Amino acid sequence: MATLTKKMKQMNKNLPRKALLTLEEAVTALKTACEEAPRKFDQTVEAAFRLGVDPKKAEQQLRGTVVLPHGTGKQPRIIVFALGDKQSEAREAGVEHVGGEDLAEKILQEGFLDFDVAIATPDTMRFVGKLGKLLGPRGLMPNPKSGTVTFNVKETVDEFKKGKVEYRTDKFGIVAVPIGKISFEEEKLIDNFTTLYNTIVRVRPSSAKGQYIKSVAISSTMGPGLKLDQASLGK
Repeated sequence: MATLTKKMKQMNKNLPRKALLTLEEAVTALKTACEEAPRKFDQTVEAAFRLGVDPKKAEQQLRGTVVLPHGTGKQPRIIVFALGDKQSEAREAGVEHVGGEDLAEKILQEGFLDFDVAIATPDTMRFVGKLGKLLGPRGLMPNPKSGTVTFNVKETVDEFKKGKVEYRTDKFGIVAVPIGKISFEEEKLIDNFTTLYNTIVRVRPSSAKGQYIKSVAISSTMGPGLKLDQASLGK
């Protein structure tokens, strides 16, 4: 069992003992605990959903994107695989790296992974597809379901810069998504969570049986998860 640090003990001491909290109670408690046991960096706040889906079944795997109204507090590092005029469009949109097969080779041969989002135009997938084994496990592979395989380069780049994030189920049926920074105002964290929650509810697979959302929790980077009372959500 991991040993709790002094700051973690202080944070736990300031957290409520209720088993389930409303979203507002959880956000307030998390911000208060982090303020009383501060870290040297602005912690990320994450929402985690344990879903009643079978990730082994393709039709029950969730994957998509949602634009958080207040962003995540982090400017993503974006690269674009494109050809011809679309490379100029990507550069004008202000991405970190643009290229074609040369950029794919840089990733394959040099292990270049200094980015958070990869966007590809459909005509580059003939060589970008070779990166699947390397980028797939890291959640960086361009995919039509996440809107990252598209000819609408500038629009897609702008959306990610404004707060577009990807959600996807892991092998345990859990979806975990950052919803902001601990320095955010409470209202902004609540707005971001609500937008994400409504999206997760809306994309429920038709083949999923029984209870869909089994539990929901929010946490900070260095803090414990606070479980939410689902009966209070969506009201």
